[in-house]
Amino acid sequence: MGKYTGPVCRLCRREGIKLFFKGPKCVSDKCPVAKRPFPPGQHGKSRLKISDYGVQLREKQKAKRIYGLLERQFKFYFHKAERSRGVTGEKLLEFLERRIDNTVFRLLFALTRREGRQLVSNGHVYVNNKKVNRPSYLVKTGDTIEIRGSDKQKGRIKEMIKLSKDKTVPTWLKADHENLKAEIVGIPTRADVGFPIKEQLIIELYSK
Repeated sequence: MGKYTGPVCRLCRREGIKLFFKGPKCVSDKCPVAKRPFPPGQHGKSRLKISDYGVQLREKQKAKRIYGLLERQFKFYFHKAERSRGVTGEKLLEFLERRIDNTVFRLLFALTRREGRQLVSNGHVYVNNKKVNRPSYLVKTGDTIEIRGSDKQKGRIKEMIKLSKDKTVPTWLKADHENLKAEIVGIPTRADVGFPIKEQLIIELYSK
């Protein structure tokens, strides 16, 4: 998640929703968002109504944190979406979903996007038989993905897949969990995001 090294559960409380940084803990009774459903800090319970700008800023911060990006990275995707054909907000989310670290997470090869990023950075992810170690790599239709590593590493990933049995792989991905392989069969749509992101607020913020 960029260079943030603080307590990630604090970020969830700040945004008011579960961002699932801790995998199984996020769906347990130990989740801080469930135990303390208010922003962190001394005045968390007594926050006043925020301005329109504040609402837009919080929406952008939430999206950044979901996908684990810094401001410069996130703004790059916004400008890329702005120059692309189609609805800017939907194109922004498409680019974020197509990142290889997010794709590995969506395929259930990792419990969190952070773990997906680590798998990529450590050189365990291959796209079209070529090692990809840049989490920002964008997959495209027709690409094949494979997880390579020691038997111990593969065994651990298969255990994580079992822990994620209540999740489903998006329709734009075709996963072969037994062989830790997958194929990109389409382009992610707005419905594939799965988080309550109001992308129009982000567009309004950056358009000022």
